[in-house]
Amino acid sequence: MNRPPVLARAIDRGLAPLRGSHASHLLPKTRLGGPIPWVIAIMVALTVLTAGGGLALDNLADRARADLAGGVTIQIVEADPGLRTAQAERVVAALQSEEGISTLRRVPEAELEALVEPWLGSGLDDEVVPLPALIDVQLDGSASDDAIARLRTTLSQVAPDARIDAQADWLSPVFDTVSALRWMTLGLIGLLIFTGAAAVWLAARNALNANRHTIEIVHLLGGDDGQIARIFQRSVLMDAAIGGIAGLALGAIAILLLGAQFAALESGMVARGGLDAGDWLLLALVPLSMVAIALLTARMTVMASLRSML
Repeated sequence: MNRPPVLARAIDRGLAPLRGSHASHLLPKTRLGGPIPWVIAIMVALTVLTAGGGLALDNLADRARADLAGGVTIQIVEADPGLRTAQAERVVAALQSEEGISTLRRVPEAELEALVEPWLGSGLDDEVVPLPALIDVQLDGSASDDAIARLRTTLSQVAPDARIDAQADWLSPVFDTVSALRWMTLGLIGLLIFTGAAAVWLAARNALNANRHTIEIVHLLGGDDGQIARIFQRSVLMDAAIGGIAGLALGAIAILLLGAQFAALESGMVARGGLDAGDWLLLALVPLSMVAIALLTARMTVMASLRSML
């Protein structure tokens, strides 16, 4: 049986103590090398990318919800242009003296035509497609049901054709979708963590089987299970650290590239979904967490396997 040089010298010296760096050389250096750094790098990169996307969606939803919390849109749905204009003017006059209103703006007709032009084309005939008069209102507080009810009561006499909608209600399906994606993101992160832990477990079992005879001799020299487990943990620490750093770099590059692509869309809503300093700090914790999980998995695997060898 071939023995590592350090093990042979330990036997020749008469069962030298197994401690520190001397013990780390008792097993071949290639015992956990090879796929582990690559697997950890891939797992960390995918986790960083997934977590970054989830954080960006959360930021987008939170900022959009905050912007629209007090937003209310009033529509005057009246086919006759004269009656529509008169009701819109009465609504503006009534709301200017109303308490709890921060800002008030009637949307110009030219702006409305520009909004519908991609779908209905330019040069719309008001008799064929009458556009409603829109009034954008920003409340001091949130657009709750009670606030909407008070506005309806105020406008019921001056504008019977007015429709009042909370702007946040328009994006309610979007918020529900973001919430579902958030749970999917957490599930995917959990699956990636499980996959990384399984890879470390498999590598540790293979390394133990490959070095079974050496481990038996280490036991005869007086080494205990804890010392042997620490030998494997040092190797796992180095492999996981290298893979974690590489995975973090790959994931960060992918996030930056995707962010640049979304920024090129020049959409105000998408632009609000960027990552801040706190989000990047959370992403930086991903490789540290993966290293900790790898070390814990390796120790549990080695200790369980060593107990079965005895």
